[in-house]
Amino acid sequence: MEVPDLLARALNFEFLTVEEGVHLYHNAPLTDLMFVANELRKKQVPHGKVTWQIDRNVNTTNVCIANCKFCNFFRIPGHADAYITDMSVYRKKISETLKYGGDQLLLQGGHHPELGLQFYIDTFSQIKAEFPDIRLHALGPPEIAHITKLEKSTHREVLQALQNAGLDSLPGAGAEILTDRVRRLISKGKCGSKEWLDIMHEAHKLNITTSATMMFGHVETIEERFQHLASIREVQSRKPADAKGFLAFIPWTFQDVDTLLTRIRGVHNLTTPDEYIRMISLSRIMLPNVKNIQASWLTVGKQTASICLHSGANDFGSIMIEENVVSAAGAPHRFTYRTIQDAIREAGFEPQLRNQQYEWRAIPEMIEEQVINY
Repeated sequence: MEVPDLLARALNFEFLTVEEGVHLYHNAPLTDLMFVANELRKKQVPHGKVTWQIDRNVNTTNVCIANCKFCNFFRIPGHADAYITDMSVYRKKISETLKYGGDQLLLQGGHHPELGLQFYIDTFSQIKAEFPDIRLHALGPPEIAHITKLEKSTHREVLQALQNAGLDSLPGAGAEILTDRVRRLISKGKCGSKEWLDIMHEAHKLNITTSATMMFGHVETIEERFQHLASIREVQSRKPADAKGFLAFIPWTFQDVDTLLTRIRGVHNLTTPDEYIRMISLSRIMLPNVKNIQASWLTVGKQTASICLHSGANDFGSIMIEENVVSAAGAPHRFTYRTIQDAIREAGFEPQLRNQQYEWRAIPEMIEEQVINY
């Protein structure tokens, strides 16, 4: 197993095995990985621009019984801080989002034991009735699994009902690491890896576009990271020919401030900038059938994320007018619609606003800049 041979095969868009990916991780010079990943990016995204988005992460509820060991956001049922977002709050936040140039809500929440399918149908339907142009990038496989269990239904029936109510796309939330050993340790209350992948395949069969994520830098092994990538690639290879499937892959690092993983198990995020860049490069190399690779500036910051644009990433994600979950565990970084474009230009690329389908948008003429605290 020689590094030059593996990189040559990668340049031909071949599927490398888990073992071959691990070998590259441990043995390939970072500069070689960056070069190959950048060449693949040029072929897969030939326009050469770096895309970005304006949306807002709004949480349906913070009540959750999944008890993930890396989450500081959730509250148990009956907690004094527990809430369920009502339409008056959505109305205010969507109006603000439109004012700031956004076109989408990333709508997610906890595994509330009493909120079944009808709650989400009513929520989506009412939002769409009042704001027909807002896109709903909503829930995620663990929430679909939770609703399915509550309803004693099927993944397909739940997804179809939500699609009919206004679901536009399904985020890759709750993937963490797609091996059951890891999931038992950090997110035992969520669906297992097979169910996560099955739900995504079912979404693709319904022509619901999706994204995929990976949260790394905690209890996983290097081999498990590559098993995760291979699983994503395999589901993408089974999508219907006319479906977009996974439009993007977003690897991000575990944020460890005050989490149970850190306080009780002593697990810290020790991921270095070089390691993150290495994983971005290898994500591009291992996922030749996923077009867009996103650099997680929210978790690694502007400087590292900017280098990733020369290492296989072609997307800078969203300015995230609001984000509560990852920030609660310590992610400190923020952008506005001006500063994200400045960062992309500083990295040597032309910024291009997009929507969730990776279709280009013009920046609205009437747009206000949100006030943020750095």
